[in-house]
Amino acid sequence: MTTYSRKLRLKYSAAQLFDLVADVERYPEFMPWTITTCVRRRTDRMIWTDLTIGTRFIRKQFSTVATLERPHKIAITSRDPLFKRFEQKWTFEDLAEGGTDVEYYTEFQFRSFLLQALMDLSFADRAAAIVSAYTRRAHRLYGASRL
Repeated sequence: MTTYSRKLRLKYSAAQLFDLVADVERYPEFMPWTITTCVRRRTDRMIWTDLTIGTRFIRKQFSTVATLERPHKIAITSRDPLFKRFEQKWTFEDLAEGGTDVEYYTEFQFRSFLLQALMDLSFADRAAAIVSAYTRRAHRLYGASRL
């Protein structure tokens, strides 16, 4: 099983960051390795999505379900046959002095030993690139962060 966690402080509101992460339809515009997204259904509390991720050599499609607790938490799971386990969690905590403490956590295990081995080789770098992509997107949408 592969896990990754990152905490950071950004000079944006929890609501702004929540909305950025929940805007699944825009992922192909800024998320590395995201080729397509298709939201099958969306309510105030849930999003059912099909995603295609990949590189030049490999592409995989899978489904996720996100539980939304605006503006504090997004929990994403997948029961897709591609995974033995898949969980992601974003938490957003507004700070009294302004800005937000953000935590990103992901844990997954592919059913395919080969695919798991390939992802394990560079997963920390890939997960860090994902967090960086969200941070750059926030900067483009909301202006420079000064924290």
